Amino acid sequence: MGDAAALAALFAEDGFILQSNRPPVRGRKAIQAAYEGGSGGPLRLRALAFHAEATTGYIVGAYGYGDGPGDTGKFTLTLRRTPGQPWLIFSDMDNQNAPPKPRRASDTP
Repeated sequence: MGDAAALAALFAEDGFILQSNRPPVRGRKAIQAAYEGGSGGPLRLRALAFHAEATTGYIVGAYGYGDGPGDTGKFTLTLRRTPGQPWLIFSDMDNQNAPPKPRRASDTP
């Protein structure tokens, strides 16, 4: 099981998570709540591009799980820091590579 509090501590106090098929989540406490009960599975991250200046930066990457081949999704992280302080995640946006599943007639209200 993952440690939602430790994961949320990597985010800025007013940071965001922007996940596929879910509304935006803002703020460290809300981020922790969103990650509670998560599987904490073996996530693999691969940077495709990155850049940083004095107080802002970004990473564009791909992700997968476990030892499976290939990437299952992609992400962007925007980072910020106060000079002399550690980098924190301001936003984490991710989505899967697979196309969305078609909606069935029984899925509509």
